[in-house]
Amino acid sequence: MNTHKRTAARRNRRRRRGKPLFFAALLSSIAIFTITASAIAEQSTTVTASGSGDDVSLVIYRHESTYPEKQPEIVNTLERKYEKTDKQVYHKSDDWMLTLVNADNPLTNDYSPKLKSLTSGHQFDERAIDQLNAMLSAMRAQGLSPVVCSAYRTVEYQRTLFNNQVERQMTKGLSREQAEIEARKSVAYPGTSEHNLGLAADIVSINYQLLNDAQADTPEMKWLFEHCHEYGFILRYPKDKTDITGIIYEPWHFRYVGKETATEIMESDLCLEEYLAG
Repeated sequence: MNTHKRTAARRNRRRRRGKPLFFAALLSSIAIFTITASAIAEQSTTVTASGSGDDVSLVIYRHESTYPEKQPEIVNTLERKYEKTDKQVYHKSDDWMLTLVNADNPLTNDYSPKLKSLTSGHQFDERAIDQLNAMLSAMRAQGLSPVVCSAYRTVEYQRTLFNNQVERQMTKGLSREQAEIEARKSVAYPGTSEHNLGLAADIVSINYQLLNDAQADTPEMKWLFEHCHEYGFILRYPKDKTDITGIIYEPWHFRYVGKETATEIMESDLCLEEYLAG
């Protein structure tokens, strides 16, 4: 090989070696630019939800919303101040009955369940409404008087409930930030409520229609605690699971998950997060 050919060969080898380095540097620059742009575009805030054990912090990434007053929307994850174990890793299910909706798993903006109406006018997922009606009928056959006071809610209506609770807290002298923290303890943020899913119903006694712990002492709730699983429902927010669900004890809130799953959850004293983590 003459001198010119050897020189050309070395030049070609250097070019081939240089291409990966060039593209790596280019990709790195693009990644840095993207991360920087995202950091500028979004603001984060941390709030604390109620819990009977360890504090639970919600990291909320705010962005411009199409709703009035440009309220923030929860986009990412529920961060806990204690170390997670395998049992605390919540796996999403492909089964529509086991869809997990909470601060860690908000519904997509385009979620729209197919609904049917109860005799009360409230709406419920059409795939599970027969089971809900059957449960209510069984209660009435026992001389009980259950009332469905809430079922499916649109995200817009959930937003109204949340903002009303914020305003209520602000009348107590709290700042808006403090009021939002308190509001989240009793009203789920829009898009993170099971009522937006269409598979949850708030059921109370006709003789006691307040949404507080005393609801658990009514004959209707005592019957539901014992028999709801027979119709595919669970008590979604048990008294001793607040540190896991992020929601206060709600003895009136029942969620459809299917008979087999409901039986396992109720008999094992689990909440849905724990069941899906198993």
